[in-house]
Amino acid sequence: MAFDERKFQDIMGEFSATTEYLREVAQNFRQDLQLGLKDVSSSSMRMLKSYVGLPTGKETGEYLALDFGGTNVRVLRYKLEGDGHSKVIRYVAEPLIREGEYNYVGKGSTQVQMFDFFAKLIDDTIEGDRDTKFYLGHTFSFPSSQDDLNNAKLIVWTKEFATEGVEGEVVNDLLLAALKRRGINNVKPVAVINDTVAVLLSAAYKHSDIFIGSIYATGHNTCYLEPTIHDAKGFGKGGMILNLECGNFMKLTPNRFDTAFDQKSEKPGEQRFEKMVSGRYMCELFGMAIAELLDEDKHYDGLTSVDMSMIISDVSADLEKVAEIMSNKVGHNLELGDLKKIQELASAIVIRSARLVTASYVGIIWQRASGGTIQPQHIAVDGSVYEKMPLVQENINRALSELLGEDAAKVDTILDNGGSGIGAAIAAAMAV
Repeated sequence: MAFDERKFQDIMGEFSATTEYLREVAQNFRQDLQLGLKDVSSSSMRMLKSYVGLPTGKETGEYLALDFGGTNVRVLRYKLEGDGHSKVIRYVAEPLIREGEYNYVGKGSTQVQMFDFFAKLIDDTIEGDRDTKFYLGHTFSFPSSQDDLNNAKLIVWTKEFATEGVEGEVVNDLLLAALKRRGINNVKPVAVINDTVAVLLSAAYKHSDIFIGSIYATGHNTCYLEPTIHDAKGFGKGGMILNLECGNFMKLTPNRFDTAFDQKSEKPGEQRFEKMVSGRYMCELFGMAIAELLDEDKHYDGLTSVDMSMIISDVSADLEKVAEIMSNKVGHNLELGDLKKIQELASAIVIRSARLVTASYVGIIWQRASGGTIQPQHIAVDGSVYEKMPLVQENINRALSELLGEDAAKVDTILDNGGSGIGAAIAAAMAV
């Protein structure tokens, strides 16, 4: 078969993002920031206070980091050496689910089981030391309400977690109780941060002129240093980092595929921005568009962002990898001309994602400049889509140039891997 050219061009048009549209998105994003700074209920983003500013880069000493954002939990013992240098002294990681042995996140599991498990990992990390005083930072990547750096109360579990007795509780209080049950009285939790905030702290410890941190992976979120907000306890000197939870940014125009997917999603009407840009959802949109090209009333939900990456990367004359994926995942053996269209479609969806994410960054840059001069800066980004997806980084740079003009020379993005661990250690150092 051969795809209908008019239908193909119509679908491609749905995933275009012109400079004018990007400028509108950036302006709307900045407006949502301004509204939220006055009254967070007026913004589509949560704009959560982190109660921490940026590190100086001079923080030193040994600190523990508990990194908990999914079913794999890490505990690390860091030595911060100052001048942006650090090293891992010890690293322990275990899953919260081990088939046939235990499951600390499923129905029937309890907070005592979960947090006793954390305490055991911490004990392994400090190698049974009961004398040395350790301060611990906790990267906790679930929706939480917070009124100081060490006081994060879980609002609701996400990511299919169902552990009983944690929602509505202060997570570091539960951790401290578990440590005491194990006889560990020399470890003191002193900070809780989100993984996006951790990325910003990690990057800012190593580099100057970093004010924006972002996760661009299976999900998407961004934080930034807002200079007008300060914490009475002094953790926010120079401003405070706001965790935007910008996946729920709503002031942009979805195309018909975005709308159709949202309507059948688990939470219709929520996370509009994330559903348009993140790795978890780009492949869903890709499958829907392929079904339309094939004139099929179905949804190819077996495609992944890794498939999209391989499709875009295929430079073989006969597009062998594209053909293989279409045969195995979609069940069609396509002609070369149609395979090329599949590759173009995957590229268009990824490019739109990168351009929309960039527009959100520009909205923050404009907000921080407040009509004045844009200062030289890096944007710290962690995540598989940013790091590994073809076309992303070059299209971020292209969109920065389109929206910022000559000022684009002052802005770039840098990869910060592993920030969720060291960011927690840095937060602990800043707290004490």
